[in-house]
Amino acid sequence: MNNTEKSATAFSFFILWFGAAVSIAEIFAGGLLAPLGFVRGVEAVLLGHLIGVIILGLTGIIGTEKKISSIFSTRISFGVFGSYGFSILNILQLLGWTAVMIIGAARSMNEVSKMLWGFDQQNIWSIVIGLLICLWIVGGIKKLNKVNLIAVGLLFILTIVLSSIIFKDTSFMNKTAEGGLSFGSAVELSVVMPLSWLPLISDYTRYAKSSRGGFWGSVAGYFIGSSWMYIIGLAATIYAGNPDPSIILAAANMGISALGIVILSTVTTTFLDAYSAGVSLSNISSGFNEKISAIVITLLGAVIAMTTPIEQYENFLYAIGSVFAPLFAILLADYYIMKNKNIDENKRIDWLNTVIWAFGIWIYQRFTTMDLIFGSTLPVMLVIACIFIISKGVFKRWTFLKNV
Repeated sequence: MNNTEKSATAFSFFILWFGAAVSIAEIFAGGLLAPLGFVRGVEAVLLGHLIGVIILGLTGIIGTEKKISSIFSTRISFGVFGSYGFSILNILQLLGWTAVMIIGAARSMNEVSKMLWGFDQQNIWSIVIGLLICLWIVGGIKKLNKVNLIAVGLLFILTIVLSSIIFKDTSFMNKTAEGGLSFGSAVELSVVMPLSWLPLISDYTRYAKSSRGGFWGSVAGYFIGSSWMYIIGLAATIYAGNPDPSIILAAANMGISALGIVILSTVTTTFLDAYSAGVSLSNISSGFNEKISAIVITLLGAVIAMTTPIEQYENFLYAIGSVFAPLFAILLADYYIMKNKNIDENKRIDWLNTVIWAFGIWIYQRFTTMDLIFGSTLPVMLVIACIFIISKGVFKRWTFLKNV
């Protein structure tokens, strides 16, 4: 990283995370909330994102204070080998996200190109998007702030245009809920999107000029950008029956703009996924080059996108929540409540914390069936944090009595 990135300001992080939030994936996720109706859907979006970004911001502070990546920070609570395991899980998640982003964008671009030129080659678009992401990795890491500022500016204009088309007729806002989705489930679908960035945020906030700047810039940028995208997806699905922004723009004779918003939003977001996968690989071994690893992840994602029909998007989001909610509940409780802020390089793995984490995955699966108003993530994290704190107190007392 260059010197500018090592003293990144709140504005830099606002631009970075706003750009990350403006993506097809976020719009599609918002479309899943359509059965609630517009008003209740917006309420779920805002509540879920508020919960999610606060957790995200607190995780980012660890990176700023300790100058380490998110995955490396898990060594505080789980040991060196524990962090290796989470690195592998994060790489798999990011590879999945890369493929999801590429295939979603390729489908959208293919629909537009069919309408404009009769060009029907989805795999070709997957290759094009993959190559553009690779170019972004090569040049974007070194000049992230400048390039991202231009890209986000263009995305901002395009999303305003998209919003103006969708909200031109506001009659859809009065449509009643159709059922099929509870409010708690909608909140959870909003929480898990910022939650998916937990293993990544400190990869960037470690270069923040201050903890406060890194926190507020990241939280504000992602909250505004992601909430906006969710609401666009929600409104588009209720309004047109399809959350795909490219279809809406193309129908409004703005096909080129549709291609622009799909390409830019996909590249700026997937770049972060691929780059952080490279960071996770470097946590396992310093022999892995972050940039080369990111390019490999991108190319693998493109291959998966061309060969695998990636559906069940909702289940993919829930799977992310089940793994990372209990993991970071333990880390945050350990760091902020137990005041354990140092990495013991001699600790290979903390078996007690690992068992609690595995138990947390099981609890998350149970909580998703309870339809709690705040979703599953927040209750699960509170329960796991309490179990962690109590178990540490019991273990410490048992060790003390044993040594007396």
